[in-house]
Formats: sequence, structure tokens, C-alpha cells
Amino acid sequence: MTQAANSPATLPAAEYAPGLVLRGVVPPLALRDFGLIAFDMDSTLINIECVDEIAAMVGAKDAVAAITEAAMRGEIPDYKASLRARVALLAGARLQDLEAVYQQRLRLNPGVQELVQACKAAGMKVLLASGGFTFFSDRVRDRLGIDFTRSNVLELRDHRLTGKMVDQSWGDICDGEEKARMLRDTCAALGLQTQQAIAVGDGANDLPMMALSGLSVAYHAKPGVRAQAHVAINSGGMHRLLEILH
Repeated sequence: MTQAANSPATLPAAEYAPGLVLRGVVPPLALRDFGLIAFDMDSTLINIECVDEIAAMVGAKDAVAAITEAAMRGEIPDYKASLRARVALLAGARLQDLEAVYQQRLRLNPGVQELVQACKAAGMKVLLASGGFTFFSDRVRDRLGIDFTRSNVLELRDHRLTGKMVDQSWGDICDGEEKARMLRDTCAALGLQTQQAIAVGDGANDLPMMALSGLSVAYHAKPGVRAQAHVAINSGGMHRLLEILH
């Protein structure tokens, strides 16, 4: 298991290999010591921020992307308010615009499929916890064979976005605290301790679930996230995690 008693932020960083930085872990680690891996979606499992790409379809990308970037850096403390503000700017986008984003712009990040397959082959379950939208997360779930998902539902009327999200029975917006709750509750349902989970993300709203996990992984992440992760993959694909996990 990881040597993760201390917060990674308090520990020295060491470059294990070019573009692969470790804090407080000594490889090799064993996949069999973990039972769950939890992923963020946008800019982690996939190459885009879906909200920004939808915004491009209605001429609002610059305004939306600026809010997204500030939120991911942790400069906007109220993530829910920032997401509502961005979604409001999507009003009028057509269902076919979302389809175009998925078909033309969304790609899995390099090494994602390899890492997910390796984790599943080791008997692990996979969780996708995203501040993004079910239109995309459900499809990514199906492509990768992901076991559990939690994301946000865009409201549609007459095949166009209204600029609002639909509240779900379990809560309204999936923010950082909801991601952490999902990791904790999924571990409990599987009979695992949270230290038996790996959490992978890139932005400030991933930090709560990363802090709960036994192994936190920052993938091409913001500086503040890299500084609080056991593993920072700063170059190359997601499969680089397998360089320390066997």
C-alpha cells in the first residue's frame, strides 16, 4: 500500500522518470492493493472541457473558458455558482451541437483505455465522478466499461439547452464535495476503505476526492493540484501510472 499517512503537499517531490513526479510513495505498488479507481472526466479521461466546446457552438467560448480555467485553478471558491454561470451561457445550443462536440472534438486521452483495462483486469471497479454532463459521461462510461458514474444533467426543451441543469434525487450539482461523497459511498458499498481507492484528476474540484484516496494522481494538472498529489503525470499518457503500479 502507499506510504500516504502525510498529506502529499507536505512531502518532498522526486522525479521518478521524466515527466513523472512522486510524493510520499515508493514504487513498485501493487494494483491488487486497491479495489477502486475514480476518475474526473473533462481534461482527464477526455481531451476537452465539454462545457467550453458547447459554448463555442453558441459563440460564448471565450467567456465560458475563462470561468472554467479560473475554477480549475481554484480561484472561484463556489464551484456550483461557476458552473451555473457557464451553463446559463449555453442557452440555445441545439442537441445536434452536443452531438457534434462528441463526434468531432471529444477523444479519450492517451493511455486511458490501457489503464482502465489494466485496473479491471486486476479486479478493480471504476468510478467516473464529473462536474461535466451525462450526455458525454454516459457515452464515455459505455466506451470504457465504467461501473459507476455521477455527473450533471443539462435541461433540454424542444431539443435546445435552456441554460439550466436538472436537479437529481441525490442532489443538484456534482462539485468537489459530491465527488468525494461518491468515492466514499462507492468504497463503502464495495466493502473497501477509502485508502484502497485511487483518484485521478486535474483541477481544484478533484482535490476533495483525491485527499480521501490512498493514491492521488494529478494528470496534466494545474500546479496547485500537482502539489497535492502522490503522483503527477506531467507528460505522456495516462498509462504512465502503470510504471509504478503492477
